[in-house]
Amino acid sequence: MTLAADRRRGQAPHQPPARPRNGDRPVEYWPTSAIRQALEGGDIATWKQIAVAIKRDPYGRTARQVEEVLEHSHPYGISKALAEVLDRARAHLEANERTEVARHVRVLIERSGLKLPEFASRIGVPVDELSSYLDATTSPSASLMIRMRRLSDRFAKARSHEPPEQPAPRGPQRPPRRH
Repeated sequence: MTLAADRRRGQAPHQPPARPRNGDRPVEYWPTSAIRQALEGGDIATWKQIAVAIKRDPYGRTARQVEEVLEHSHPYGISKALAEVLDRARAHLEANERTEVARHVRVLIERSGLKLPEFASRIGVPVDELSSYLDATTSPSASLMIRMRRLSDRFAKARSHEPPEQPAPRGPQRPPRRH
């Protein structure tokens, strides 16, 4: 069975919604009006381009434009989906940043040569708070990061001026025999 197009008078063939004129340029260079047009009447390929741009830079130009358009639209359809993409991309970015800060804090602690409780005490926070930085559940303030770096620098410098540790003697030491 072959299907033929309906050729009745007055009826135009179905056409997909027009893509924004900026379709040949990367989404990051589209004006806000093109983003709005894409959200209101674009197609899945256009929405994917916007979602990729949001994931690539959750606080970038495209993300801010989508955020602006979403402020004035009803949360349904693609608007709701892109709002969720925006929220998830930002949450993912923040989790990655906390992980990066945790690695940096770990390096500062190791560089200082201090044990965790001593390091926490010297920067003025409880051990469980320092542990939450290392677990990437929270991040320290900028001033606390500077305090950690200064502490780490001070102890690393002090250790570099110490004479090397002597190896511990092995076994029981006997006085030398005299004849």
